[in-house]
Amino acid sequence: MPMLEVNGIHTYYGNIHALKGVTISVEKGEIVTLIGANGAGKTTTLRTISGLLKPRQGAVILEGEDLAPYKAHKIVYKGVSMVPEGRGVFAKLTVAENLDMGAFTRDDKKSIQQDLEYVFDLFPRLRERRSQVAGTLSGGEQQMLAMGRALMARPRLLLMDEPSMGLAPILVDGIFETIQAINKEGTTILLVEQNALMALSVAHRGYVLQTGEIVLHDTAANLQQNEMVQKAYLGIE
Repeated sequence: MPMLEVNGIHTYYGNIHALKGVTISVEKGEIVTLIGANGAGKTTTLRTISGLLKPRQGAVILEGEDLAPYKAHKIVYKGVSMVPEGRGVFAKLTVAENLDMGAFTRDDKKSIQQDLEYVFDLFPRLRERRSQVAGTLSGGEQQMLAMGRALMARPRLLLMDEPSMGLAPILVDGIFETIQAINKEGTTILLVEQNALMALSVAHRGYVLQTGEIVLHDTAANLQQNEMVQKAYLGIE
């Protein structure tokens, strides 16, 4: 049984039909990426999985359980965390307070402290900045904080929306190395990323989304060699 099954979801913004029967699956331990142009429906897919949007048709199944009855904050209790597009840190709270907010589903103080140390080991800069107000961090530091906050919920499934957006190339490499490290520690990841080459370099499998529909699915290695993917998303003529 896949960890995540998204079965034929149709999601709307008012009368705008954003997702038109999207079906994807994610196996435990995988990194799966969704690639596509701006407006293709990638973020909408993640928001539907996380419960921020409800599909009019179709189902989101987590380890055999339909998530339809649950609101977004309850889905976090089920083991799904999201690193949102644009980071979404609590700008007026400190780094430490942001990380505490990530653990709102938990009351196991000893384990929370252990996970806090894990996050600080992943992102030493956050340890240095733990008392700093999040809104004063650099873009790269805020991205680290958003990832760390999501990890503090101890997710089984981590949804990541455009983690490299707005970052300098040298920081992008570090973020993707960290994504791989998180995955090797046992966290399953569904990754949305505009930088398709980087996404496919770390993913096991990928889906290509166009105007709300899945048009291609293959291993990441095969997608990198696919002529349509190369022309449309990798800049290879």
